[in-house]
Amino acid sequence: MGPATVRALLTELIDYAGLFPPAALPMPDVARNYEHYRRSTDGWALGRLVVPVARLDELSAALTTSSETAPRVSALVGEDAQRDAEAIRRVNDAGRLRVDAVEVRTPDVAAIERSVAALGAALTVYGEIPVAGDPRDLVTALAHAGARAKLRAGGVTADAFPSPAEVARFLVRCAELDVPFKATAGLHHPLRGRYRLTYADGAPSGVMFGFLNVFVAAVFARKGLDVNRIAALLDEQDPLALALADASVAWRGERVLYDDVVSARVSSAIAFGSCSFREPIDDLHHLGLL
Repeated sequence: MGPATVRALLTELIDYAGLFPPAALPMPDVARNYEHYRRSTDGWALGRLVVPVARLDELSAALTTSSETAPRVSALVGEDAQRDAEAIRRVNDAGRLRVDAVEVRTPDVAAIERSVAALGAALTVYGEIPVAGDPRDLVTALAHAGARAKLRAGGVTADAFPSPAEVARFLVRCAELDVPFKATAGLHHPLRGRYRLTYADGAPSGVMFGFLNVFVAAVFARKGLDVNRIAALLDEQDPLALALADASVAWRGERVLYDDVVSARVSSAIAFGSCSFREPIDDLHHLGLL
């Protein structure tokens, strides 16, 4: 099973986004994969299914589950949040899906306020914010609106990845302002390192964040570790430097307890979206952490 802290970090952590690059699978394959992953021995690590609002009807038609086992869905909202909110209500009323979270791009305070007002209180709203500058004002606006933050941690090109310093500042601001977050893109592997950016033959590689780095860093941010140390943890590539045990997680003289990990996952570090569920899980098995 692996160390207890790994179980705490991984429980319902991976939102499956197989529709999106670099996997970009057809909807029937995504629906079939999600149902298979839910029944698998690693299903405890699976979170929501990520689908654009515009494709919810297509997903509903592709599923074989009953209303009693309807999957939880995080729906990506388009430019017309009001129209998408109405589509979500209609789909939820039909009972084949359970859309309880939405993700929307919110590049400024006005977009945050507008999106939250349109989507209503019945949905958990994740506002994707830029991190190139200090996101304090945007995270503050999300807090005031009762919304959560979303971090884009990479993409299919090297220039899509923020720096460790930028991600560290995002994590610290979320911790300071008590705003939960999810992450997306470029988090296929447990530890930071150089990996292929897509699944294509001969694809270029780039340095990608590790999801363990990000979520362990979020736990340390909740405990008050300073932003420079958080950035160093995000940049850590030595697997021996990150010690995950039953009672604690340690990194280069810093330590958090199992209860700190559980608390952070429940209240702060919620999930990350990945177009692959097996790749992150298989890497953890390879490292001996599962």
